Formats: sequence, C-alpha cells, structure tokens
Amino acid sequence: MAGMARRNMGNVGVESDAYGNGGDGDPYGNGPYSNGPYGSAPSVQGHRHGGPSRGRRTATATAAGVLAIAALAAGCGPQDPAADALKQPTAPAPATAATTAPAAPSPTEDGKADDTTPSPTPTPTPTEPPTAPPVASPSPAPRPSTASPQPEVLMRTGSEGPRVRELQARLRQIGHFGRNPTGYYGTVTAEAVRSFQVKRGTEGTGATDAATWQKLLAMTRTPTADELDPPTERPVAKPDERCLTGRVLCISKKSRTLAWMIDGRVVSAMDVRFGSEYTPTREGEFKVFWKSRDHVSTLYDTPMPYALFFSGGQAVHYSADFAANGYAGASHGCVNVRDRKKVAALFDQVKNGDKVVIYW
Repeated sequence: MAGMARRNMGNVGVESDAYGNGGDGDPYGNGPYSNGPYGSAPSVQGHRHGGPSRGRRTATATAAGVLAIAALAAGCGPQDPAADALKQPTAPAPATAATTAPAAPSPTEDGKADDTTPSPTPTPTPTEPPTAPPVASPSPAPRPSTASPQPEVLMRTGSEGPRVRELQARLRQIGHFGRNPTGYYGTVTAEAVRSFQVKRGTEGTGATDAATWQKLLAMTRTPTADELDPPTERPVAKPDERCLTGRVLCISKKSRTLAWMIDGRVVSAMDVRFGSEYTPTREGEFKVFWKSRDHVSTLYDTPMPYALFFSGGQAVHYSADFAANGYAGASHGCVNVRDRKKVAALFDQVKNGDKVVIYW
C-alpha cells in the first residue's frame, strides 16, 4: 500500500501542475483544481495486489486507501460516493434553542478541565435610555456701559466750507492761526486746533468736536467780513505795465500774489504759489485758452479744480495741498491758489482769451 501510495502521489504530482501549465483565461490552469467549483480530484489509478483470493475485505481496504490519498491531493473537493460508506457515524444534533444550561467541560487525561472549552456567552446588560442634555441657563443681561460717550466731531482734516473759514478766523483772533482763512481744514488748521485744545487742558486731537467749538465761541467774537475774506495775506505788488489795460490775471512771483484786474482796477486778489526749481512756472505774457471746472491731472493724477489753462499744461487752479500746507510745498509748474471761494469766483469771471501776465 505504501508503495502504491507513493506511486499514486507521483501520478498526482505529474497531473496536478496547476500553477505551471495553466491555460489562457484560467487563473489556476488546467490542473487538478480547474474543474468544478472547487476543482476535482486528480486521476489516481487503483491497483490490486495479491489477486482475488485475498477476498473482498482486502479490496475494500485498498479502495479506502486510494480514496484517502485522492482526498489528500484534492484538498476540499467533493468526495467519491464509495468513500461515504467508510465515514464515521455523524455527531449528535446540536442542542435546540430551548436548552439553556451549557454543557459541562470534558475532562482531559490528567483529570483537569480542558482550558480550551469555550465559556458560556454572557447575557448582555440592557442599555440605559439616553438622558436629555441639560438645559442651559439664560445668560444675564449685559450691564450698560459706564464710559462717557465720545464728543461729536463737527470738523476734521478734509472738511471745507464757511464754517471752517469761521473756525480759522476765530483761531486767528486769539493767536492760534497765523494766516488768512481759506475755508479748508488742512494740517495747519488741525495743528492750530490741537494747540488750542492742549492749552485749555483737553485732549489734543486736532479735530474740532462740539466741546472745543463751544469753548472757542465763548472766547472769541463773531468775525467781520474782512476777517473772513481778507483781500490777501500778502500785500499786492505794484502791477506790471502790461496789467494796466484790458482784462488781466496779473501774477507777481516776488509778492506771491494774483490780482484780477480790469482796465487797471483790482477786482480781487489772492495768495498763490509756483512750481519748484525743477518744474518752474513760466514767465511772460499768455492768454487763457481753456477752462476746466473739475479738472484732474492726467500726468500726476491729482485734482485741479477751477483750472484756467494759459501755457500748455500750466494753469491757475485751486490746490488743497496749498490750502493745507502753505508754502511748505510747491506745484509742478501751475499757479496754485489756496482760497477756494476766491478762485471759484475768479473762474466764473474769467473768459477764454483774457490776458495772463507772470513777472517778478
């Protein structure tokens, strides 16, 4: 039998080359595991030894040995019906669901309980129902703030108009503003307001709030018309001879003034500033050729309100920077006016073709 087993196992080795000679599309080849859901057992040739005189018992035992070897080679594949007769009696049916007591563990050879016997499954503990989340107590109402409210700001840097002009005139009465009113709230005006606030023991913000304004009103009188609109901060220079006839914008670089004159008579005058040494204002006699009320420089991207062009890109116009910073700055060649009210009135009176004279 042992020899036959060895011979039959050798046959199995030849016929079950499942991983070496598989066919196309068959992941396991055409070996012993390629037929059926689990593969069929390899072909094993049964051999009788000793002839018929040995009887049916010997033949049966031989067949059983062959089938055992075949089963070993085939793994878990279906077995031959003849082998079913050699099976041991089936185990008793498992206990029904009605059985509640677990079976006692079987003793081992040393008389001790088998440690591998599974323990009975513990009865699950019923889960407690979830509790509702605690209700948050309402937050206490916020307490009202005890901080004093900020005073209302009436005027600040960038403001302009008649009220700013009055503020400047009143500050000048008590020595905090050293120039004529312009109606524009710039850095010079903010510094004057700050000086007034600090001297009166309040916070020097530079902005005119209601409290600052009331203190200033109490310390000053109502400004006169000349205080609100003085002819010019600087004395008007003696006019050039070319300014004595016709309609002329007579502009003196020496006195830094502009006098609007008609037939030798001064109609209005205002302070002006000029270009720097790198962008000087041209001197000579010109004519106004274009008026632009809300002009913006395309070269410097800056506003040029009430522009009266007289030579290329140079013009007489209002300058917020001049109103705020005075002669600390310079133009790019234009004639800057810092009194917006006066230059606005000048813009309405001057016509294209009117003469412009710039001289020392």
